[in-house]
Amino acid sequence: MPPVPDLTPVNDGFPDPRQAMDEPNGLLAVGGDLSPARLISAYRQGIFPWFNEGDPIIWWAPTPRAVFFPDKVKPSRSLIKLAKKYPWRVSVNQAFDQVISHCAAPRANEPDTWINSQMIEAYQSLHRIGKAHSVEIWLNEKLVGGLYGVCVGKVFCGESMFHTVSGASKLAFWQASRLFSHCGIELIDAQLENSHLMSLGAELMDREAFLESLEQWRDDELNPQIWQARWLEFQESPYN
Repeated sequence: MPPVPDLTPVNDGFPDPRQAMDEPNGLLAVGGDLSPARLISAYRQGIFPWFNEGDPIIWWAPTPRAVFFPDKVKPSRSLIKLAKKYPWRVSVNQAFDQVISHCAAPRANEPDTWINSQMIEAYQSLHRIGKAHSVEIWLNEKLVGGLYGVCVGKVFCGESMFHTVSGASKLAFWQASRLFSHCGIELIDAQLENSHLMSLGAELMDREAFLESLEQWRDDELNPQIWQARWLEFQESPYN
């Protein structure tokens, strides 16, 4: 196996993501830092960090990529039923720090978390400069679900989601997709395939097609008001 490129202070640039390894799938480089400039550069090239506490930073560009097209995201019948069951509320960028903290919390079937303190601080920094965003679901004034990610032009790179009430993360994803569709976001990058994402309707896109789409949309500008911290109208029906 060829050596993995090391991002030292002297080597600030990333290798071409097309050079990522087949095994492990998508391994591209190690080292570097999680500064806003490096993270933005990574996402613009279809690269993301993923590593465990105590390990060096590891950068990935896997294939295939799990993606969603916002205007094709449709809620299941059970999710529509849940949406009508309680007085949910939805917001954008009202509780970013809380969302990422919830996402970082260990889960019953996953005692370890890859969202360590270093990652939390890095994405909080991105949020403060308007590059990372959250969508939240509330019930009885309590935050019960949400997601966060990084926006690159008209591509939203989803990082993680959580729920403390069953189904609330799915509601957050549905409401976020509705917002994205209305505001011009063309693609949601969900990174790695898993059963949960596929159940939500994720599609698989090979690396080359994904990078071509990213290159097409990453320099497009959105209306900055999309990310204004605010409450949104909660959608109970896919036909609203």
